[in-house]
Amino acid sequence: MPRMKKVLLAMCIVCGATAASAQNFNDYFEDRTLRIDYDFTGDVNKQEISVIRLNAIPRWYGKRQNLAEVPTAGNGDITVRSKDGRVIYKNSFSTLFQEWLAYPEAKQVRKSFENVFLLPMPKDTVDVTVELRTSRLDVLVSYTHRVIPSDILIKHIGEKEVTPYKTLMQAADTNKCMHIAYIAEGYRKEDMDDFIAHATEANDALFAHEPFKSLKGRFNVIAVMSESKESGTSVPSKGVWKNTVLGSHFDTFYSDRYLTTLNQRDMHDQLAGTPYEHIIVLVNSETYGGGGIYNSYNLTSTRHKYFKPVVVHEFGHSIAGLADEYAFEEELIPLYPHDIEPWEPNLTTLVDFASKWKDMVKKGTKIPTIPTEKNKMEVGVYEGAGYSVKGVYRAFQDCRMRTNQFPEFCPVCKRALTHLIDFYTK
Repeated sequence: MPRMKKVLLAMCIVCGATAASAQNFNDYFEDRTLRIDYDFTGDVNKQEISVIRLNAIPRWYGKRQNLAEVPTAGNGDITVRSKDGRVIYKNSFSTLFQEWLAYPEAKQVRKSFENVFLLPMPKDTVDVTVELRTSRLDVLVSYTHRVIPSDILIKHIGEKEVTPYKTLMQAADTNKCMHIAYIAEGYRKEDMDDFIAHATEANDALFAHEPFKSLKGRFNVIAVMSESKESGTSVPSKGVWKNTVLGSHFDTFYSDRYLTTLNQRDMHDQLAGTPYEHIIVLVNSETYGGGGIYNSYNLTSTRHKYFKPVVVHEFGHSIAGLADEYAFEEELIPLYPHDIEPWEPNLTTLVDFASKWKDMVKKGTKIPTIPTEKNKMEVGVYEGAGYSVKGVYRAFQDCRMRTNQFPEFCPVCKRALTHLIDFYTK
């Protein structure tokens, strides 16, 4: 599926200071969420980050351990430092803005993209740094600002008016789990029974896959019934524009299957006060498509025949940064420089293969690996992945991150997902 096509980092796992990783959550943070709304603006020549608004939300639903570490590098990170400079929280992410910078349009015009990040509410004054990086590992832009928790202009939301939601799955320990929210897009009030049915169907499909199936007790899942004035979603290439709660649309960056929303603040406003961190947008559409952005959100059409495999595929992008494993004969915009190791755990350029799945390859296996019927179900190094026919490699001949027809994640993707879940919950 088309998705957030990430620029690159060299590392798969980035760790903070050992001392910081062992810190106690309650030493630095309250059980509340600080939501920071940013504006990422620019073109290929100059980029800027601006704060739009600070928001306070009851309860914190993110990680309470490994606070200064990230399990996967991403294309950027947000870091919280105490007044003495100690890193007390860090998270990684990818953005639609960074993807757009790779397109020719970014050479001709400046654009602005909303980005929203959730942080635990600090007890004392902190400095927050947002950093974006290029495909060459250089810092694209870095911005640091101070947050004073007592600031009277921090807006309190999610306290009185909370969007109705239904709990689909309750974790054994809601303070030590991963929180998923399905949110309705293009569903009117009279369509909500359909939305709940689609959310249940999506959740059943997700937790039929390993490692989610074995670790389902570590997830809390809700379905948020956000109402739209019209059913469906916008399809600009067909002249269709719908009035929906999240303003989603196909044809992102002129790719007909690429389904996204630019309205992140609206989306998080609908979720405010609900138990959420990871967001799955279910779009009431029959058109095939989707999109997923690491540690941001993913979207899937619910009325297409491939709805279930696509929602699982897109969740692989958004929760764990798993890359697309398919390739195009003509790659319009190369995204993986062959002299840099991708940060995504399921791709390699063989620059630093030891940091990936080398330990899972059977002794004697040729690298790269020629696909045959005999090694069809064996971990290897198969060329053609990350949209590139040459120079980028995947671990398995097929995988949920490659086709809709393959029934499961490959062993390397399963390991990456297990590592991520353990990082947040174990």
